[in-house]
Amino acid sequence: MFAMVSDIAHYPDFLPWVIALRIRSESEEEAVADMIVGFKGLRESFSCRVHKQRPSDVSVSYIDGPMRHLSNEWHFEPTEEGCCRVDFMVDFSFRSRVFETLAGQMFDKALRKMIAAFEARADELYGVAA
Repeated sequence: MFAMVSDIAHYPDFLPWVIALRIRSESEEEAVADMIVGFKGLRESFSCRVHKQRPSDVSVSYIDGPMRHLSNEWHFEPTEEGCCRVDFMVDFSFRSRVFETLAGQMFDKALRKMIAAFEARADELYGVAA
């Protein structure tokens, strides 16, 4: 699961609203990327730093773009059944009141759609756990 989440280059392949992604730099511990997201004719780009601590943590810190701030964290913990428990946290706010209002109205639905996209990607890459 760590490998899937930290493989940001493939986000446009499966994540809704991610139109394009350009990796500026990448190492085992860190990546810096520019992402273009779009929804219903609105498009925005932003830059972020992805911190990778294999195999347990991925965190994203905001560099610049339309947000006031953005951070998210992924924590991975193996289970006794040979599966992986995933904890995810996201915190953000937009500079634009229009985006903030849209995000507030749609946050729960959008988050569920993104989680479903990650779950479908995991099923595609690793198969469904028995």
